[in-house]
Amino acid sequence: MATIQERLMDFARRIYDGLRRLPELPVASCHPWRRESKRRLAALKDSHKGERCFVVGNGPSLKNTDLSKLENDFCIGMNRIFLAADELGFRPDILVCVNDLVVEQSVEEFSNLQMPKFFAWRARKWLTMDPWTHFIYTSYTSPKFSKDVRGRVWEGATVTNVCLQLAYHLGFSEVILIGVDHSFATKGKPNTTIQSQGDDPNHFSASYFGKGFRWQLPDLETSELGYRMACRAYEESDRKILDATVGGKLDIFDKVDYESLFK
Repeated sequence: MATIQERLMDFARRIYDGLRRLPELPVASCHPWRRESKRRLAALKDSHKGERCFVVGNGPSLKNTDLSKLENDFCIGMNRIFLAADELGFRPDILVCVNDLVVEQSVEEFSNLQMPKFFAWRARKWLTMDPWTHFIYTSYTSPKFSKDVRGRVWEGATVTNVCLQLAYHLGFSEVILIGVDHSFATKGKPNTTIQSQGDDPNHFSASYFGKGFRWQLPDLETSELGYRMACRAYEESDRKILDATVGGKLDIFDKVDYESLFK
């Protein structure tokens, strides 16, 4: 249990973070694109109540996962998962991306996708509103789990955490992770921006973050903080998150054998 001093420090951090965000709140709340996004998100609230879905990461384990079994399941993909269409014959039902570098370097691909797409509000620098796009007001600070993504959503150092919050918003009672390997061959200081020097060993495709692509090293510790918050939020609502990643290193969610999910 947190001490009084720790609670006061946490309260002070929240106040400070809130004050820092004040200048951006009017645009994040009143811009026509945000108003339309919130309208669309309101229409989606609990639209899949009681159903199950798969949150599909981009780890190398996807190459060892029979994605054809997902034909009848709702799937949430992330970032450059569109590469799996040709390489693995897989397309998700919706796509989520909140990383500025990924958006900036994948503008053409994202713009051409005719499927429900969810981006961080910052992505308006590169993308425009279209019938498929939803802008979510995400932030890096004040860790929390949002059950309604019309408001502020904490990114938790990984788009996977945003996907888990979106899945809750949509009403799913069972969320299953695949391709969330939680392990990277490339090492270095978390959140450091680097430029790829060759084939990508950290994702299902060698061209995912291929030569010349700029990306940020993972912050697994902060990601795990977000995962724990998600786990608690789901359990408190009699929902569950399962991890069916083949050979995954994440140990926060209950593990389940992928093949057993389709028997």
